[in-house]
Amino acid sequence: MSGPDTPSTPLQVNDTTGLQSFAVLLRRMNNEFNRVAQEFAHAHGLHLTDVQALIAILDADPDGAGEPMTPGRLRRQLNLTSGAVTACVDRLERAGHIHRVRAADDRRVVHLHFAEAARELAREYFRPLARSTDTARGRFTPDELTVIVRFLGEMNRELVLLRRD
Repeated sequence: MSGPDTPSTPLQVNDTTGLQSFAVLLRRMNNEFNRVAQEFAHAHGLHLTDVQALIAILDADPDGAGEPMTPGRLRRQLNLTSGAVTACVDRLERAGHIHRVRAADDRRVVHLHFAEAARELAREYFRPLARSTDTARGRFTPDELTVIVRFLGEMNRELVLLRRD
């Protein structure tokens, strides 16, 4: 039996590149990223949802050249209610982590931007994670990194398809 819901290869416990091994490694990495995010949230008096929102806002507009995050997009991405997003954005704005900017072409549209002070705070806190990432990257050839980046991109695309908007 095969189809879109069937793994392409059987689950084999001893296969280091098999589906089960990938699932275990991805879960472990996800748990470690969640632990780091929870520690950051605790250290800065934030909710974990606030940190997830900060990451979404940063990733939506990493250098000011992309399309900024809006409260509606944030609500869909984090799977929150409108009220929960409003409360989250209010907390982040009060804490000085983000600021709201009305779109020049449509004043009804609100864009959410990372505040520079928050960007510096995150850089400082996550610098050890960046160093660890760079150390791990250094253990691979450029060709291997190209494949890894391709896999991560494909994995993210597949995860987005699983969202129930």
